[in-house]
Amino acid sequence: MKAISNYKPTKWDESSIKEISSEMKINKVSAVFTFEGGEIEGEGAVEYLMFYSHFDPNDLHTSSAKYVGLIRMNGKLNGHAGTFVMSDSGTFENGALTSTLTIIKGSGTDGLQQISGTAKYYSNGKAVTMEIDYEV
Repeated sequence: MKAISNYKPTKWDESSIKEISSEMKINKVSAVFTFEGGEIEGEGAVEYLMFYSHFDPNDLHTSSAKYVGLIRMNGKLNGHAGTFVMSDSGTFENGALTSTLTIIKGSGTDGLQQISGTAKYYSNGKAVTMEIDYEV
């Protein structure tokens, strides 16, 4: 099955762990994303570690970063309600996101208890879209 939805960040707390130079640093991010208006409904709470190879505090959209994280999804996929966790690995380059995710086996609950699959998200400059390919 496939589920697609746009989402928006409703929380974004970012702090520096290690400043390597004025342009390079490692940050930790705690964020929450809200999904609505598609086949994915609910929230995703995520913890990221980000490495900025180029950081510009005056224009964050020109920054370049690689990140890894864990996202705990809580909501519905095509009407199946429950929670599950995905591992996330991606890049931020010139204001654009691209990311690949894997649903962690055994992390599902309730109507998503047996969930498995992969996902991706990306930005088109106007919205961020997530696509989840899964089996329940």
